[in-house]
Amino acid sequence: MRILLAPMEGLLDHRLRDILTQPGGAAGSCGIDACVTEFIRITSTLLPAERFHRVVPELRNRGRTPAGVPVRVQFLGSDPACLAENAALAAMLGAPVIDLNFGCPARLVNRHGGGAALLRDPGLMRAIVHAVRQAVPAAIPVTAKMRLGYDTPDVALDCARALADGGAAEIVVHARTRTDGYRPPAYWEWIASIREHVRIPVIANGEIWTVDDARRCRAVSGCDDLMLGRGAVANPALALMIRGDRDTGFAWPEVREMLRRYWAAIGLQMPERHRHGRLKQWLLHLARHYPEARDEFGLIRRLVRPEDISGALFPEFNATDAIPVFSSRLAMSLA
Repeated sequence: MRILLAPMEGLLDHRLRDILTQPGGAAGSCGIDACVTEFIRITSTLLPAERFHRVVPELRNRGRTPAGVPVRVQFLGSDPACLAENAALAAMLGAPVIDLNFGCPARLVNRHGGGAALLRDPGLMRAIVHAVRQAVPAAIPVTAKMRLGYDTPDVALDCARALADGGAAEIVVHARTRTDGYRPPAYWEWIASIREHVRIPVIANGEIWTVDDARRCRAVSGCDDLMLGRGAVANPALALMIRGDRDTGFAWPEVREMLRRYWAAIGLQMPERHRHGRLKQWLLHLARHYPEARDEFGLIRRLVRPEDISGALFPEFNATDAIPVFSSRLAMSLA
């Protein structure tokens, strides 16, 4: 079984990838086999290398998090030639895998023909994968993530076949349509149908919050491999628990230390106006599993200035020397 960490636009960036892939199990593992980046949007130009390094600083660390977990670079766009050109540059910069986004449900993205909007055109999906596959060295896999469809799952099999025929090495299937958004349930039975119609590995994604969810998803979908998104953000030990390396989640003091380290990382790089939003987002996700997180969110709900948030949550925090080990690891990944 492989477990992948999903991209979550606007939250699960390289800072949180670092936190969530640090060892936490008895065998010195985080339980995560690979991560996927937030999408890099491609329109009509070849992006400069600096843009790739800003979104994926792990490229300076052989395409791995500081703990050594591989990071797949995800692209979103609808121009096969331009996507291929940018994928070739990412591969040259050290991306271990190129991933293509055919599932983003955001309205702005869809209005411009990207993400889940492409599920209306399996032919274009195939052309995109084929162009990227031709542009990237054979040793670097090209993968894809899709939903079951835009409005209905009627074209799910056609879309999956298009990706496989285009040369995708494997497909992650989020078991909902674009119209479903993130509302439960996830239709894992459709993933089973997709598996029967393609000859490449299929990874199941969607509505996996607990160990029981993971077991049922694997049983219904027939997939060995899973991708975790919100479930892993809400419970950072979920991958380890699914593997049987832990019986329970991390204790709140351990999670609170993760939060403190994350806050330190945000302070190193992120513009001040965005910092409070990122921390509050993670606290709200954690509140699903930890009641203490909701209490802490209440303390900073109306706070915006970093110094006020630090004073409320981390009075011991010192931005100049906090978490020296973590800061040096992050600096290594960005050097």
